[in-house]
Amino acid sequence: MHLKFIALGGLATSVAASAVPALGYERKLLLDALAKRQTSTSGCSGDDAPAVEAPKANVWAPISAQDNFDVWTLLHDPATGLNLTDPADAVVTDNYVFWIDTLPVNKTDVLPYLDGDGPLPPKYARAIIFEGGKEVPDSQEYYIGPLPVSSETTVQKLDYIYNGGSGGSVPFDARSLDGPKNAVVNPLIASAMGNISDITEALFDGAAFFGAGNNRTTLSYSAGTPVSFDGTQGFRNIMFRYAGSGTYLVPIDFFLLLNCSGTDPSHYSVRGYVTNSQFFPDEASLREAFEAGTLAQEYTQTRDQSWTQVNHKPEQGTRELEERFAPTSLELGGKRYAIDAEAKYVEYLGFSFYVSFSRSLGIMFYDIKFKGERIIYELSMQEALAQYAGNQPKAANTVYHDTYYSMGTDLATLLEGFDCPYGSTFWNVSFHTRNATTVNQDAVCIFEHDTGYPLSRHRYGSSAGNYPFSALGVVKGAALTLRSIATVGNYDYMFDYVFMGDGSIEVIVRASGFLQSSFYYPDQGKFGPRIAPATQGSFHDHILTWKADFDIIGVENSFERTDLVVVNQTQPWFPHLGEFEQMELNASYVETETTLDWAPNNQAMYCIVNQDETNMWNETRGYRVIPGKSNIHLSVQNSPFSLKNSEMAKHHLAVTRQHDNEPFANSVQNVNLPWAPQQDFSKFFDDESIVQEDLVLWFNLGMHHFVRAEDVPVTLYTEAVSSIVFAPQNFNDRAQDGDLLNRRWVTYNATTDEIAFEDYGVELPNCPIEITEPVSGISPTVEELATQTE
Repeated sequence: MHLKFIALGGLATSVAASAVPALGYERKLLLDALAKRQTSTSGCSGDDAPAVEAPKANVWAPISAQDNFDVWTLLHDPATGLNLTDPADAVVTDNYVFWIDTLPVNKTDVLPYLDGDGPLPPKYARAIIFEGGKEVPDSQEYYIGPLPVSSETTVQKLDYIYNGGSGGSVPFDARSLDGPKNAVVNPLIASAMGNISDITEALFDGAAFFGAGNNRTTLSYSAGTPVSFDGTQGFRNIMFRYAGSGTYLVPIDFFLLLNCSGTDPSHYSVRGYVTNSQFFPDEASLREAFEAGTLAQEYTQTRDQSWTQVNHKPEQGTRELEERFAPTSLELGGKRYAIDAEAKYVEYLGFSFYVSFSRSLGIMFYDIKFKGERIIYELSMQEALAQYAGNQPKAANTVYHDTYYSMGTDLATLLEGFDCPYGSTFWNVSFHTRNATTVNQDAVCIFEHDTGYPLSRHRYGSSAGNYPFSALGVVKGAALTLRSIATVGNYDYMFDYVFMGDGSIEVIVRASGFLQSSFYYPDQGKFGPRIAPATQGSFHDHILTWKADFDIIGVENSFERTDLVVVNQTQPWFPHLGEFEQMELNASYVETETTLDWAPNNQAMYCIVNQDETNMWNETRGYRVIPGKSNIHLSVQNSPFSLKNSEMAKHHLAVTRQHDNEPFANSVQNVNLPWAPQQDFSKFFDDESIVQEDLVLWFNLGMHHFVRAEDVPVTLYTEAVSSIVFAPQNFNDRAQDGDLLNRRWVTYNATTDEIAFEDYGVELPNCPIEITEPVSGISPTVEELATQTE
């Protein structure tokens, strides 16, 4: 038998009969569904999510396109006094707007509105302005509001959210690399490389660099970060690669090191060249070695990049039955979540929450409640860090902070059926560039899916009759996921936020995309394996930091640590055993702000609890923090390239008091300030009490990327994954599955030898199915199903 189509929101796709439940007690339902052959698609798939009205306005929503335009206009008004140049015409010594985004609203302003009759909190924008025209040039951040712009609106320096000592100011040499700042360095790169084009052409199959716009250029380059240590110096450590779509995987063995401090390019200089594991301080010494024949390359980098594309490779063949469409998740009964699309508000099986977005962090969640009680005030990704290792300038130097690249702007269109299941709900995201607004279509998807395992089940045994059970209970496993994928340069980070029927929340991150690879050095296998003819994988850490501002039934919460300890003890009913080992639980509240790492063998439980709230058993209500896959922290602790600007990544967990002036673990320009950060996360810890206070949990997910040949052409999501779970811990009086109807309760009466099958009115939906010829050996015919059912 073959099911020719199942309607999927207007899309017809082949699905094997085995995709529909056809085993055990569900066979009769399937047979009925096949026999009815209904033509209506209502409630089967592709319907819009039911509408619901958010109980309050989304106070965390981004500023609007009109707000951005009005803020832009105000900043450029001569009366404001910022003396701004249009960025399209700006040079590095001008003052101009780098970007405009939304300033986080203070929690102390939100709660009176959210939980009572307080006023709607005012909205503010934030803007980074590059002030190259000042006597001491820098980057300064401002906040603008209240919005909408009116006579009440002011422009003030945004200093209060940064603790590095200079507020919102970042030295010129540490500010973000943009077009004007790169423009003053590019001529030096083109000149230095053009002067030695004969050397690079001889060593690297005719490749040379004469400048990005020169038609003779066949190389691309990457400088990476940091480009300063404390803002008093500027440098670039540049790696060259063959240009093309797969440039990340075809590096050559050549590096250019530059000194480039300040705004005057006449003071910039070449610090040296590196090739063949040798350093040359100037062109003369490089040329001398070249003419002496000591720079010959043992391995030749391929110019062909077709192998780097994520397309079908006919030379690898095709696996058996791969011409058939793979299984897909269907919302057969219609969508079971409701949304307020304008307010970006979602309700699902007792959960409710708001969604927001920023250009730096991507999607964020607020006011997460379960059955009307708040669990988390804010859940947001704070930073995506990657630190590399290697015995050459680029890999050894590279530390990425992806918020620096405005990670949220890289949330792009998701492909239905492949990035997200067919029939998902899709939302756009918007960000602002100058006085315009860009809309990234379908950048967030929402879908409910089968978890692939029951939420709960038990078979109650019996030795009577013909069946070895007296009853069987199974609750279907389902969850709601909000997903986005940010392609930041070479990596595609997939972010999943999963809400489960038992009240648990899971956060998952996966990484795919190109490796930032190195040229192959046979003696440097300790930094990664050979993965292509002249390419070596570069070992690195991915560490992604999140903020979870827990409010377990109020803002007064505590952090409880319960250690599983092994003790020696005696018990009077076992006198013949004497002293023996046993496990005990040792619970205590952590008293002051702290960082901590997961206990060895996971012999500790960490919970956010409200000591003033208990369940019916008089147990303190809370949520447990459970490590999932690959919960790691940054391996290096004292690298000069991540010394103080990456403190948020150096432990698995951290707990602090919530403060309105500590909204972010990091700053978007911190990556170029490893020795003197604008935001020093370690300063969040000043021995404040965390007993029945408003607490924030900071946690890290990530992976030690042990590079392998299977990372070519791109890293696979199956292995590069990390997760964490927040689960109720005595938050309820019992498991949260008893009120779910998607279950089966099967009982056997040994006296009558009959089976009773209870579906609680939730039957397998009857969707339009056309039956065609049987497919031999794949699935049973209708007649065979009838026989098996009988």
